[in-house]
Amino acid sequence: MQYGDLPREFCDFNSARVAILPIPFDGTSTWIKGADQGPTALLEASANMELYDIETDTEPYRIGIHTLAPLPELFAPDAMVEASQARVTQLLEAGKFVVTIGGEHSVSIGPIWAHADRYPGMSVLQLDAHTDLRDEYEGSPYNHACVMARAQERCPITQVGIRSMDAEEKVRLPKGGVFWAHEVVGQTGWEQRAIDQLTKDVYITIDLDGFDPGLVPSTGTPEPGGLQWHPTLAFLRQVFAQRHVVGFDIVELCPNPAAKASDFLAAKLLYRLLAFKFRRELREMAE
Repeated sequence: MQYGDLPREFCDFNSARVAILPIPFDGTSTWIKGADQGPTALLEASANMELYDIETDTEPYRIGIHTLAPLPELFAPDAMVEASQARVTQLLEAGKFVVTIGGEHSVSIGPIWAHADRYPGMSVLQLDAHTDLRDEYEGSPYNHACVMARAQERCPITQVGIRSMDAEEKVRLPKGGVFWAHEVVGQTGWEQRAIDQLTKDVYITIDLDGFDPGLVPSTGTPEPGGLQWHPTLAFLRQVFAQRHVVGFDIVELCPNPAAKASDFLAAKLLYRLLAFKFRRELREMAE
């Protein structure tokens, strides 16, 4: 299944600038199950998008977007991390801009590590309801509750939208790098301070529970009081404008067959971020 149901000429692997890697893994989720169905739901929803992006006045599909076969199902999280890191490394070596879709948040560890190896000095921007800074949870250091602890071992992190954590995680909070939901939702002026925390090269990991559950109810651990669509996209647009975004992931979509709005939002979010990333090239192509 190809993202956007694109014509073959725009999803050929060899010519595509973007490679989308689905990782349908739900091995460490602790509440609502179904994130392994997230990639399929996102891809199916993407077939119903208009391919012209109004905000950027571009058609991002024209850069070429190839959707890879899903990473083979692996039941052990450490094996999944190893396999995903190796696959993303291959894609980076092939010159692709890699987008990973999950899957629960543990699927981000391998891609983050692969990008950190490729871009020394890289930082990670996390949009999330949860800090995910436990060193270990339920017997595994690769649990979805540990993803940012594993990221922090390789690179500095900045967290936006946080509104839930365990007290033990306080010792791992990045100094000056946490932008709590109650301080940013409905507020302005924090955006540049968050961007200033980031290094030149940035990887973005987006847990969909970072958004308010009124906007994205179909996620593994919904938390009230979350981020909204337009302010979040305005912030991310500035991140792309001021920093070199090297890759991103969108995770924790737990689709509900009776309510597909969350699936569509995830698909649209991916497309809008590609518009931000390749806006200049797309404008030149259109001239």
